[in-house]
Amino acid sequence: MPELNRPVTEVAAGILLDQDGRYLLGQRPAGKPYAGYWEVPGGKIEAGETVFEALQRELQEELGILIDSCEEIMVLEHDYPHAYVRLHVNIIRSWQGEPRGCEGQQLSWQELLADKPSVEPLLPAAWPMLEKLKLILN
Repeated sequence: MPELNRPVTEVAAGILLDQDGRYLLGQRPAGKPYAGYWEVPGGKIEAGETVFEALQRELQEELGILIDSCEEIMVLEHDYPHAYVRLHVNIIRSWQGEPRGCEGQQLSWQELLADKPSVEPLLPAAWPMLEKLKLILN
């Protein structure tokens, strides 16, 4: 639990899964906390938004895609130095468009069956997401 005076930031995270069983990671751009770290795409849930609406907006902004649906697989809390976050983690299997780094970020498709991602470092909260993903899909 966060300290009483520390707000909880609600975040929607979307694990894109392609037809080949790969998932997408994006590298955090310069100027953001943890710049250079790799993460599952997504972002803050704005007031009045559902998780799905937040993912639609964030993935349109970040990746230039329009998602068709999402399936929540877990809710995870993580205490970063800059923010205490509650991550609503979703699998996304269907979208329109080809993901690209609209904010100048690098993207990397990763093999689900690999022991670990081929890119590093990974944001600390990304590890439990990927472990859960492997449990669900294996």
